[in-house]
Amino acid sequence: MRCWILPVLLLLAVLCGPGCTTNPATGNSQVNMLVESREIAIGEEASPEFLKEYGGDVDSPQILQYVRDIGHRLAKVSERPDLPWEFHVTDSSVINAFALPGGKVFITRGLMKKFDSEAQLAGVLGHEVGHVTAQHIGQQMTQGLFVQVGLVGIGVASGVSDNDWVRVLGMGASTGGSVYLLSYGRKQEIQADKLGLRYMTKLGYSPVAQIQVMRILGKAGKGPRSPEFFSTHPYPENRIKKLEEVIPKRYPNYKKPGAFHFKHAEYKAAVLDRFKKMPPPKHLPKAKKKKALIGSSGHRG
Repeated sequence: MRCWILPVLLLLAVLCGPGCTTNPATGNSQVNMLVESREIAIGEEASPEFLKEYGGDVDSPQILQYVRDIGHRLAKVSERPDLPWEFHVTDSSVINAFALPGGKVFITRGLMKKFDSEAQLAGVLGHEVGHVTAQHIGQQMTQGLFVQVGLVGIGVASGVSDNDWVRVLGMGASTGGSVYLLSYGRKQEIQADKLGLRYMTKLGYSPVAQIQVMRILGKAGKGPRSPEFFSTHPYPENRIKKLEEVIPKRYPNYKKPGAFHFKHAEYKAAVLDRFKKMPPPKHLPKAKKKKALIGSSGHRG
């Protein structure tokens, strides 16, 4: 069925005319199948179920406020500062981070425990903010909707309900109760990495922290069970190579003392020390993962 998706999307691009826009974050032309008001509505509807599925927010107002402060500062320097941004730390031991339409960003306790600096946290949050500003989520949802519903015209697409869009996210799945999060292709992940670098460095965080995160994930992926992160993100090897190419070009003073910061001590006090005093996470990895609803692009490197 997917063999006709690209021709149909190309046809839509032609028919769309004035509906084709230039994304302010990426500078690329795109067919915007989800207007901003619908993005926000879908995110508002889907967010509570995803939060519940991942154990809810951690029981620490201090950690939540710490992450939200960093997340909102990143969003403020992005190209879409006026979205109703939300940042959640889910009480889950899985290693994952993801975003929903309209600026709903989630990071798990399991992933945050792997970090040792505020800059690493900012790198991951900035990356997810990048997926939102680049509208990667809407692009993947549009493709998924074409696969599932077989839309053949923009008039049909405009009549699709918010519930239909939410179902593309895999919410409320009956098999094992595990939601499926959208997978991105290599180009989208690299794009989100670059946008994450843009936002975090505007706040003074070292871009090297992005490479450190990729190495942390690469090490975690060598265990007996791959982190859930890899169900929605490609493996990090090629992304590390790209970051090592991009950072010296865009941030030539990245090695200069005092040019950027990591904030190791701040992260330890605000997050790691508090995690040690908390009970075990409510949400644990499932015995089996649910199969992807939208291709397998998340497994490309």
